[in-house]
Amino acid sequence: MRIEDMRYTKADHLRATGYIFKSMKVTFKNLVRATVNRPCTILYPWEKLVYPDNYRGRPGIVLDKCIACARCVKICPNQCIEMVPIETPELGKVKRPQINVARCMMCGYCAEECPTNAMMVTPEFELAAYNRADMMFDPIKLQHPHKPGYEVNYSFALISEMKGGAAKTYAKNDPEMHDTIVLDGVKCISCQRCAKTCPTGSIEMAETGELNPKTKKPIKWPKFDNAKCVVCEQCVEVCPKDALSIKEVL
Repeated sequence: MRIEDMRYTKADHLRATGYIFKSMKVTFKNLVRATVNRPCTILYPWEKLVYPDNYRGRPGIVLDKCIACARCVKICPNQCIEMVPIETPELGKVKRPQINVARCMMCGYCAEECPTNAMMVTPEFELAAYNRADMMFDPIKLQHPHKPGYEVNYSFALISEMKGGAAKTYAKNDPEMHDTIVLDGVKCISCQRCAKTCPTGSIEMAETGELNPKTKKPIKWPKFDNAKCVVCEQCVEVCPKDALSIKEVL
């Protein structure tokens, strides 16, 4: 059909006009709503939204609570946390976490995983900078005043224990729910690296009651205090003979 052969009826014109007025009605309604009530937008940065005190922004740290277990490094999905050495007046040279906030997605996993609540989530989220170096928050820059609600505490239940819709819940740092360190005595050479590396002091070398046939000295194996252990796996990593392993709680 040719264009000149097309004929529009009066109903077609009214239908097209109705579509226009319908759109204008929506626009006018939103205009009145934004004029009488609060506008839909804000004049950033002069005006800002009000966020709750426990808003999950960039991570922060309380250096006095940190034990350098590096669990935050292992749990970080973006791998933006690393342990760097710093000087402290009380302990001397120690390692503390450094975060590249340019890669941080503010998930709060580091605060959830921290066994001492040294890592926390802060309400700060405006982190723009002119260069990438300013986005690297070292342990000193990462510090933030602690307030109630910044730490991330939670409770959980094992699916295997859920019977009839009820199950026992466990706190974040419940020692009953910790994974445990298992020793293979056949491989252990009593080097004491695990005891020296443990950040919580939960490992001590205890005599087994046997003598080394070569040195005639008592054989010592590591003894673990599960109440202090945070299962950071540092002892497993430093063991030269792979005598230590993690027994996970399922």
